[in-house]
Amino acid sequence: MKKKIALITGITGQDGAYLANLLLNKGYKVYGTYRRSSSLNLWRLQELGIIESIELLSLELLEKSNIERVVKLIKPDEFYNLAAQSFVSLSFENPIYTAQADAIGVLNILESIRIVDKKIKFYQASSSEMFGEIGSKKLNENSHFHPRSPYATSKVFGHYITLNYREAHDIFACSGILFNHESPLRGTEFVTRKITSTLAEIQAGRKKTLELGNYYARRDWGYAGDFVDGIWRMMQNKKPKDYVLATGEEHSVKEFASVAAKLMGFNLLWKGSKPNEYAIDKDTKKIIIKKNNQYYRPSDVSFLKGDAKEARKDLGWSPKIKFKELVRLMVESDKKKSLKGRILE
Repeated sequence: MKKKIALITGITGQDGAYLANLLLNKGYKVYGTYRRSSSLNLWRLQELGIIESIELLSLELLEKSNIERVVKLIKPDEFYNLAAQSFVSLSFENPIYTAQADAIGVLNILESIRIVDKKIKFYQASSSEMFGEIGSKKLNENSHFHPRSPYATSKVFGHYITLNYREAHDIFACSGILFNHESPLRGTEFVTRKITSTLAEIQAGRKKTLELGNYYARRDWGYAGDFVDGIWRMMQNKKPKDYVLATGEEHSVKEFASVAAKLMGFNLLWKGSKPNEYAIDKDTKKIIIKKNNQYYRPSDVSFLKGDAKEARKDLGWSPKIKFKELVRLMVESDKKKSLKGRILE
């Protein structure tokens, strides 16, 4: 039986690595793409032990002719677009590139599929950031979007152009509206991994404090390994449909940091009052966590929680790793990395 062929943009990122591992285990031939202009960072694929099982090739999201060439060469059955300028804070500093990569890049892929082979299935990585600030309620596929960053606004375009190509050109094109999903493979520039890696460095004596922005922002945090299973399930549907993937729970940045610090061996005591709280280690009396206003975004989202009822009903999907287990996985991983030397990812 012929192996299915999958093409994954953003394969060197957290989701790309976990998805590649999942597809390889399901018998796929997996191709992954990277930008010619960026340094090739393969540590996630190496950590999962799959680097030798993947074929890598360069692809520029802003060059439609380049995408067409790759699609003709590989002839994928399934195209997963996970590539993006994915840092919300950076999107305020570089909004034009963010829009080019996260909006026009999606259109370039869809147009290439329309021209080369409309039978190719397409997945677009949408984001819960598209919902923005719309109150403390569970959000689902029918909730309104109110994006509050260039990143989120660009993702809204990518989401709707995927829907448009599905309806206008009869392409199997679907979007996954994924709420925050973390893992030991998360980059240290994201707040969850920044927390666990910095606490490990403090414990090792290489750093003194963990500086954070908005302690009180609340997010629906799940495990990336669970979420890529949901992505794959969307692509196996008889008909394309968009789905929210989420845990249905929300926790604050402060809570994440407190749980991680306890697991790391710190005896935290929070002092002061909002919004200037800080945390000391009761055993050493040293400040472990403090606020840094430079990490606040020009416009922020204070609360995000998702409702994945449709994914449970249609796809049989549900998250397996709960919040405290997720934090434990990340803490233990960074403990081990810290013992080997400074954490650099």
